Amino acid sequence: MDTIIWHEGIPDLAAVNAHEQNSLSAHLGIEIVKIDGNMITGSMPVDARTVQPHGRLHGGASVALAETVGSLAANLVLDPATHIAVGIDINANHVRPVKQGQVLATASPEALGRTIQVWAIRITDEQDNLVCISRLTMAVIPVERT
Repeated sequence: MDTIIWHEGIPDLAAVNAHEQNSLSAHLGIEIVKIDGNMITGSMPVDARTVQPHGRLHGGASVALAETVGSLAANLVLDPATHIAVGIDINANHVRPVKQGQVLATASPEALGRTIQVWAIRITDEQDNLVCISRLTMAVIPVERT
């Protein structure tokens, strides 16, 4: 079994998804589908909400998925009573178009520092082909600064 990195153990999927209901995630149809010891996977439909005018998955939708999954992961590592993580940089390389179905984004930690976290997010299609690779950098700040 992988080492569990989450502050309160492996989170409950239903609770995590319920927490995301009044956010961009819900509007785009993003759902967290798996959490293990050190990775989180979310899904997003490729539909009218997430495609560009040419009918392909919009790069911005891929970035929104990557940031959603990575940001959620970053915050689940922290004690929410004392610290939160906020995004300071994200990049993405879009390597394959998707016209239909679902895409899956899996976030895994590259660095979990005291003040900075770096997450790698791989987005794949339903055939496990790489669609997008993203890196998200998060600043860890005390709750009293928010």
